[in-house]
Amino acid sequence: MSDRKCTHCGTSGLEPGFIRDAGEGSQGFARWVEGALQRGVFGGAKVMGRPQWAIDVYRCPRCRHLELFAENPV
Repeated sequence: MSDRKCTHCGTSGLEPGFIRDAGEGSQGFARWVEGALQRGVFGGAKVMGRPQWAIDVYRCPRCRHLELFAENPV
């Protein structure tokens, strides 16, 4: 458990986890990409050369609210 507090109900001790990305060509975890969404010719997101961060997710054991943080570059 972490020392983070739920912004929804104030409970301490959020449970760490992650959001799984199972899409084609994925690395198994979701990432935050800097800047507004830009779509390529085929409709996919343009991410080449843009900073990306792993999304750390914490779940409140009381109200089940999810808190997302992007603290680790990938």
